[in-house]
Parts: sequence; C-alpha cells; structure tokens
Amino acid sequence: MKKGWIILIVVGVLFLLTYSCSKGTYNKMVVLNENVTKQWANVENVYQRRADLIPNLVNTVKGYANFEKETLTQVIEARAKATSVNVDANNLTAENLQQFQESQSALSGALSRLMVVVERYPELKANQNFLELQAQLEGTENRIAVERRKFNEAAQQYNSTIKMFPQNIFANIFNFDEKAYFQAEQGSERVPEVSF
Repeated sequence: MKKGWIILIVVGVLFLLTYSCSKGTYNKMVVLNENVTKQWANVENVYQRRADLIPNLVNTVKGYANFEKETLTQVIEARAKATSVNVDANNLTAENLQQFQESQSALSGALSRLMVVVERYPELKANQNFLELQAQLEGTENRIAVERRKFNEAAQQYNSTIKMFPQNIFANIFNFDEKAYFQAEQGSERVPEVSF
C-alpha cells in the first residue's frame, strides 16, 4: 500500500512540474509574440503617418511647381502602392516584410526626388506650410527608424526564445514561427558620393 502511494505522489509531482514548466514557457512565448505584434502595429502607425502627410505636401508643392507633374505623379503613385501593401502581424515572413519594405522604399525614393525638385524653387522653400510639412516628414522618418529598431529588438527576443531548448520543443508543438527582421536596403552600406 505504501509503494502505491509513493508512486502516485511521484507521478503527481512530475505531472505538476511538467504542467508548470509548460504553462510558463507557453505563456512567455505568447507574451513575446504579442510584443512583436504590438511593435509591428507601431511600425505601421508611423508609416501611415508619413502616408497621411504626403497629400498635404504634394498639394503645397503643386501650387509652386506646376510643370513638375511627373515627380508629383510618382509620389502619388508610390504612396498608393505603399498603402496597398499590408502585412499581417501573424504572418511576418521574410518575403512579406521584403515586399512591404520595397513599397516603402519606392515611396522614400519618390519623396527624395520631390525634395530635389523643391530645391529649384526658393519661394517654395520659404513657404511656412511647406517648411512645417517638411519638418513633420523629417520627424516621421526618424520615428520610422526608431520603431523599426524596436520591432527588430522584439523580433530578436521572440526568435531567441523560441529557438532555445526546451522552448523550441513547445514552439514546434504550438506552432510559434520565427519572425522576420527589417533589413537594410541593398546598397545602403555604400557611402553616397557628394560632389560640388
């Protein structure tokens, strides 16, 4: 009779330890996954802020640069493409993130070309509305960089956790998949050449 009770107690203790370990590991992975999702929402939020500023910027520039329609059209088209690419936070694969980055890079390029065009119009550069919009756009670009960095940090913490033993066992059982990172654009490691 005593042996039966001892075996039952040992099995019960092992069950409780396994349950406690599993619950803690699973809950930690859920929290980290939710943190990645939250950071992704922050990234999308600042990109949306930039997209919302662009129509005001384009309208301000239109009044001064009527014959620069091609550049304005490129900005408008790039904005439309960038806002049409949506990535689900639960499906942050490298391919989806790359597609998102490409559309945002096209918009950044179009905005850069617009700023070059603006340099030809001193009266536009002195316009208070334009200056305010330009400052907001610069601030938004800085926010984008900060939120992308925070997203990568959250993804790194999540990915590290689901790859470590014994969490990797639970991650496979409960389908916790690796999250992709924002990567630097190709060619960004080269220093731009400036000549006067």
